[in-house]
Amino acid sequence: MAKKILYTNFTTTEDLIEQFSTQKEVKKALTRCNLYKFWHKIAGEKFAAKSKPYSMLAGGVMVIACENAIVAQELMLKKTQLLVKFQPYLKSLKMNIKDLRFDPKKWIEEDSE
Repeated sequence: MAKKILYTNFTTTEDLIEQFSTQKEVKKALTRCNLYKFWHKIAGEKFAAKSKPYSMLAGGVMVIACENAIVAQELMLKKTQLLVKFQPYLKSLKMNIKDLRFDPKKWIEEDSE
């Protein structure tokens, strides 16, 4: 005797994306990810190759991973300018960054395959 196949209502991909995108944590992560994409425009090509956004801390502090201490120091000297350059992006994403921390210990070399 053949087994009877039971059909169910499957959730569509669109429904799953909608469900995920309405969750507060996911929304926050997507917004941060979008902001991180602008780092190369804010830092400039020279520094974008040697630094990248790493994380966000409480109180609006963005941690930037730097290739080495020299890059971290140079970016630290430009911190005020970087914060000003961030403003249009922060405004459009409705985010707030009050400070930047530059940390060479967070740098992870990505495989270039």
